[in-house]
Amino acid sequence: MSFKSILAILPLAVVVSAAVAPTPDTADHLTPCGNGHSAKNPVCCKWFDVLDDINGDGGLFDGGECGEETHESLRLTFHDAIGFSLHKPANVGGGGADGSIMAHSEIETNYHANNGVDEIIEEQRPIAIRHNVSFGDFIQFAGAVGVTNCQGGPRLQFHAGRANFSFVAPDLTVPEPSDSVDAILKRMGDAGFSAEEVVDLLASHSVAAQDHVDPNIHGSPFDSTPSTFDAQFFVETLLKGTAFPTGSGPNVGEVESPIDGEFRLQSDFVLARDSRTACEWQSFVNNQQLMVSKFEAAMAKLSVLGQNVAHLTDCSEVIPVPKRAASNVATLPPGKTLRDIQASCKRSPFPALKTAPGPVTSIPVVPPS
Repeated sequence: MSFKSILAILPLAVVVSAAVAPTPDTADHLTPCGNGHSAKNPVCCKWFDVLDDINGDGGLFDGGECGEETHESLRLTFHDAIGFSLHKPANVGGGGADGSIMAHSEIETNYHANNGVDEIIEEQRPIAIRHNVSFGDFIQFAGAVGVTNCQGGPRLQFHAGRANFSFVAPDLTVPEPSDSVDAILKRMGDAGFSAEEVVDLLASHSVAAQDHVDPNIHGSPFDSTPSTFDAQFFVETLLKGTAFPTGSGPNVGEVESPIDGEFRLQSDFVLARDSRTACEWQSFVNNQQLMVSKFEAAMAKLSVLGQNVAHLTDCSEVIPVPKRAASNVATLPPGKTLRDIQASCKRSPFPALKTAPGPVTSIPVVPPS
């Protein structure tokens, strides 16, 4: 090739490079993306189209609801990413947040711990294909967008650019509700998470519910405010259990809950009371902002497990600003007092909490459709 030919190609290469990674001189200039959106990095523009699709009326989150699809999308971010080991190669220990649970759903959804995720996978898959984005990217994006629809929710980071290639994650990488604290911390430690970070990630249970631990009831929440990302979960898991939601428990992985219609996982119960995790658990009881910030940090780590962040593009600007919580202060449910709390942190006393006014809380039990 002649020197003149090389010069002819050079300007094109410079233009392509500038489109992918803006220089410092242009980084503060926004690129119009259409539909009233703009982005610092034009690579992120297509994610605004995905956002409008999934958060619009009739979309995955149907106009911005904090409902079942939000709960399940947030759950899926964890179930996809935690298939990872610091001590094994990706083809043995799993590739982390790579979309394998969607790409190889015919295998991974048959794992016992992944029971029920097939439904949200099949809802999400056509959307990812329609927008020509990787499964790994879409799973993390949908989880981050969905949780912003919950009052008081976090604003999670989102990095795009995962390849649409993955190995099958091995079985037994997702902790189960019936696991001991030792087993949970060992598995999570193998993926790079401390005992405190395990608790931080469980803030997701403040907007979560179960469908399959007890298949006789549907969408049973883990606290009394399942559409609000708040510290009620961390308070209510420390209350003495009194009954099972259907009166037919316990199921494997279930223990008695303190509120009629509320569901309590055995894993939440034991982690709230174990000396390695109890103080981190208690620290969120009267500190909503701490809970949110620690969840954001733990999710930033989870969402890029197995990925080289240097090869991804930070498109966090596309994630909407969450709805503000009506209150940042957790309370004891009506009819409960501090005598009902099973405080387990030895380093500090349990915070003084007020009991909410009103009739004793009861959550309707919904049978499967």
